[in-house]
Amino acid sequence: MPSHRMSGSCILLCERISTDGVGLEVMDTDTTQIYPNLYMPHPNFSDEVNRNIVQSEIEGGVHLDHLTEGTTLRIETQHRWYTIVLLGQGNALISGHPQFCPAPVLVRIVGSTWGGSMLKSRFIGRGMHLEFRHPTLQTITTSRIVDIQANRPGAPAQA
Repeated sequence: MPSHRMSGSCILLCERISTDGVGLEVMDTDTTQIYPNLYMPHPNFSDEVNRNIVQSEIEGGVHLDHLTEGTTLRIETQHRWYTIVLLGQGNALISGHPQFCPAPVLVRIVGSTWGGSMLKSRFIGRGMHLEFRHPTLQTITTSRIVDIQANRPGAPAQA
């Protein structure tokens, strides 16, 4: 009978093939299959909301809670390139907009939206709009995100 284990954001399906002399299960790693831990549509959400959530998983993005302090993100939107340096606790330095942040500004990254009021908290996703709290201008929402690049601290910079 198959058993399931969580590993990161994937489910491993492992076939039990035998037990050793002490009764411990031995797993045949040659037949291990990885199944992504995908979102299942929620019956209480509208089709549009479920579709947006599924689309965000297909397009991809980054969960800020999975990144270390000091990680630098390069975010390409339809109109600008932003540089974000994560400082922890939802705080970041952001630059890239000639009016709102021409030089690095300390902001709070809220998450991403699909252009409406629904927010995917602490997530920056392709095809979505980045939302952050500016210290003087309040909430700023970018144009649609086209690409995301992440450089972890100590990693060589990408060209």
